[in-house]
Amino acid sequence: MRDLRSDGAVKDLVVATRNVHKRAEIAALLSDVGIRIKTLDEFPDAPDVVEDGETCEANAVKKAQAIARYTGLPAVADDTGLEVDALGGRPGVYAARYAGDEATYEDNCRKLLQELRGVPSGKRTARFITVVAIADPSGAVETVTGELEGAIAESPAGARGFGYDPVFVVPDLGKTLAELTPEEKNRMSHRARAFAKAKARLRKLQSPVENVGA
Repeated sequence: MRDLRSDGAVKDLVVATRNVHKRAEIAALLSDVGIRIKTLDEFPDAPDVVEDGETCEANAVKKAQAIARYTGLPAVADDTGLEVDALGGRPGVYAARYAGDEATYEDNCRKLLQELRGVPSGKRTARFITVVAIADPSGAVETVTGELEGAIAESPAGARGFGYDPVFVVPDLGKTLAELTPEEKNRMSHRARAFAKAKARLRKLQSPVENVGA
């Protein structure tokens, strides 16, 4: 993978996802980076990128490169896997479609809890892994990774967040991610850790932008 250019020309960045929950979380995480954030709503004919990679990095890179090429602007994409030790690392990269291609968040959580039925609390360790890819229209791309260690609860708790948040317990807090406020989650989540690294790279690439929030 070729390194991104560093000529100070980055003023706009496209978030390469149509997932409204993820899009809102990413926008919040990038709100202080000083670059105009664009969404795929502004590019209604942008391609739907099939996430068929065997790793989170492969999926993130594929999405970022495809959207950067289509829009002619730098793009950022992420992919997240959930590794559960008692399940041999499943669902892994297939977390979003663990219960099937059309599965809801609730379907995926239900299947995960069913597979862990009877597994004691000390054996329910797990981790989220998020890979963020930043690509430019030339095809150059860089990736960064963020991880969050935790455990799978015996039943869902909390009404915030999305995905596996209601069943993923942060041991230091004794709460699931879905029990945290968005601000709390964005200070310590796997996605927050990955985007903190991504922001450091973006700040090196950007040039000053007036009225970014306009």
